[in-house]
Amino acid sequence: MKKDIHPNYRPMVFKDVSSDFMILTASTIETTETIKWEDGKEYPLYKAEISSASHPFYTGTQKVMDTEGRVERFKKKYARK
Repeated sequence: MKKDIHPNYRPMVFKDVSSDFMILTASTIETTETIKWEDGKEYPLYKAEISSASHPFYTGTQKVMDTEGRVERFKKKYARK
């Protein structure tokens, strides 16, 4: 491998700010924040808006739209008279 062309691949913590879920993994993302992990070491921190802990698809809290009611209201509103 060539020297000085590859990004710094290091362990870091990803934190879901909406559910306080954190995971330690490796990444090349640059960040200035750090956090102390469960093992006592300090790692770079990346704050994410959403993860599997808060995404509706994974949590099962997905909202189902009332499509029948919307279609009926549309037909009633724009029906030929």
